[in-house]
Amino acid sequence: MSLQARILVVDDEVEVGTFFCCLLERKGYRVTVATSGREAREAINDQKFHVAVVDLKLPDSDGLFLLQEVKKVQPGCEVIIMTGYSTTRTAVRAIQLGAYDYIEKPFEDISQIEALIDKALDFAGGAEERKKRLSTAEWGHIAARTGMIVGNSQVMNRLLSVAYKIARKDVNVLIQGETGTGKEVLARFIHAASPRCDKPFIAVNCGALPENLLESELFGHEKGAFTGATGKRRGIFELANHGTLFLDEIGEASLSIQVKLLRVLETGEFMRVGGEKPIKTDVRVIAATNVDLEQAVREKNFREDLFYRLDVVRLHLPPLRERREDIPVLVEHFLHELSDRGLNQNIKISSEAMKIITGYSWPGNVRELVNAIHQAAALCDGAVILPGHLSSRITGASNRFQKPGVVLPDKQAAGSSSLNLLQNLVHSGDFPAGLEDEELPRVFHMLKVLENRVREAMSRRGLPCPPPATIEEMEREAINQALVYSRGNITLAARILGIGRNTLYRKLREMQGESKTVG
Repeated sequence: MSLQARILVVDDEVEVGTFFCCLLERKGYRVTVATSGREAREAINDQKFHVAVVDLKLPDSDGLFLLQEVKKVQPGCEVIIMTGYSTTRTAVRAIQLGAYDYIEKPFEDISQIEALIDKALDFAGGAEERKKRLSTAEWGHIAARTGMIVGNSQVMNRLLSVAYKIARKDVNVLIQGETGTGKEVLARFIHAASPRCDKPFIAVNCGALPENLLESELFGHEKGAFTGATGKRRGIFELANHGTLFLDEIGEASLSIQVKLLRVLETGEFMRVGGEKPIKTDVRVIAATNVDLEQAVREKNFREDLFYRLDVVRLHLPPLRERREDIPVLVEHFLHELSDRGLNQNIKISSEAMKIITGYSWPGNVRELVNAIHQAAALCDGAVILPGHLSSRITGASNRFQKPGVVLPDKQAAGSSSLNLLQNLVHSGDFPAGLEDEELPRVFHMLKVLENRVREAMSRRGLPCPPPATIEEMEREAINQALVYSRGNITLAARILGIGRNTLYRKLREMQGESKTVG
């Protein structure tokens, strides 16, 4: 940017205008000061500016309205909002309306202000593609490190730019979005871009735990606080001290838990379950929900005071159907991931299959997309994923996998052929032995996919499905699988299961006792 860059300062405090004149004119910039909205409008209609520094509160105007006027008259002018009223929510709204960034008064770090204005000047007047490159250069490496895949859509690039800017402000964030849009990934991105990045990031799903367990999980408990509390346990608020706490599905938290969360956010203190001494904590809270919390507040299912504590900054993750131009980028990324893990190396996707994938509505969003790609890759026995490898849910075709070039005479023949093939495989004792090492993981995944599809088909047709396993049966199966995975190594198996080695020995003895009793 030329040293003759023109900067507009809009503030009703004369001292602020004088400060910016002294700060910027010594650098060769041309500074115009306006003390009201009227003077600012006259200035932007009279001359061109590269950057405008605008106070949020003016005697005759609102900073947000003035921001929109500046962007309408001079789209290439970058606007920095000043706020001295602790109105962080409004300042962030300004960024979402097109402001470059915001700064808080009173100014504490002059060098930071200079750097911000210099960056805004470098950004100003450029083409949209250049602005996108400059913006991505700031946060692209953080997005890649946290698994935040950003495609070509303007809405996602804008969202990440806003998230990157507010990440540096120590405020709570509420992320809204449908299931599977990647709310936790966005939360990890915000943490990684924040000054707390070298401190813990801990996530908890408020809808996955019963109320009593959630309270203990969040705040910890003292020895003897309840049956089974054999020792003191630190909670997540304690473990996440100085870091970030991600509360997923916050709308599922009970009203009593909401009261306790509100107290922590208001006072920075909590007590363990069964405790008597308050414990201080300093955490940044990022909450996420796929429900309308404002509606929940109106229905008295969510506390209004807690909502406003969490809703300092609100980010909305759009569903995949609203950013279809990102789907090819996501598909290629998921295929590369499979290749990096040694599965389906160098596999590609045909243009026909990509067209079908792009046209699908994706009610499960990114989570559904990644599962669909993994299933298609598992079913693909060549180097290219074709439409026939996609689920019928996506293609709208009959639910059968048909190899290219193989024509089955009719649906009944196809069913009989598939059943005969499965019977032959089941009764073939040397079937796994005939497979190469790299083929076995793919076959294992395909069988899991097939099991789920058969169960779904039985349910749709009203046929009785096999009953779900009991907790005891699931535990036995998990132990057996861990022993197979660890090749009999008890220490490793216990670590995989998340239990102590002595606990695993005890459970194995119990299992042996049960088998003897049955025998």
